Amino acid sequence: MPRRVDHGERRAEIAKALVRAAGRLGLHAVGMRDVAAEAGVSLRLVQYYFESKEKLLLFGLQQLAVRFGERVSARIAAAGPDPGPREVIEALLTAALPVDAESRTFHHLYTSYAVLSVTDEALAAQPFIKDPDAAEATVTALLRRAADAGLLFPGTDPAAAAAGLLAMSAGLGTGVLVGQRSAESAAAVLAYHLDRVFRPAAGP
Repeated sequence: MPRRVDHGERRAEIAKALVRAAGRLGLHAVGMRDVAAEAGVSLRLVQYYFESKEKLLLFGLQQLAVRFGERVSARIAAAGPDPGPREVIEALLTAALPVDAESRTFHHLYTSYAVLSVTDEALAAQPFIKDPDAAEATVTALLRRAADAGLLFPGTDPAAAAAGLLAMSAGLGTGVLVGQRSAESAAAVLAYHLDRVFRPAAGP
């Protein structure tokens, strides 16, 4: 009796092949033939599951975004059983830095997709992150919680601080990706600016 095909698993395997091929060739250059070769399947099979390159890109990067979310959750969990607002924010910001192969690939492909979507209407019509403002809303809420607890310097605007920290994290990540600075240097810059938002911890 032939083995029943798990279509969800097959789609996921093809999506992983896309990420590997795009990480090597570039998102602009990778084609469905490249993905088929990377996955070890026929072009016809890739086209069966994904009728266009745009749909394949969307699904592949959505899967990568889910994995990135899992990395962020793991980084926050590693901060301790009951991390405070600063620890959670720092974990979220540093998790976005491209420090290993997986995070470098995510940063590379995320940036490439954003740039390509400026001139490609098909990509612009299907952003792969469903709620691009979610991270900013999360950091803003954490900063408001910290402000209510008296943990921030007086006059700090939680919304403006959140937007600035996230923009800084993205820019630093690109700097790490292109070799402008090390991941350690980028993390130190983030810590420096967090020190200008959060008041020093009270002594024992």
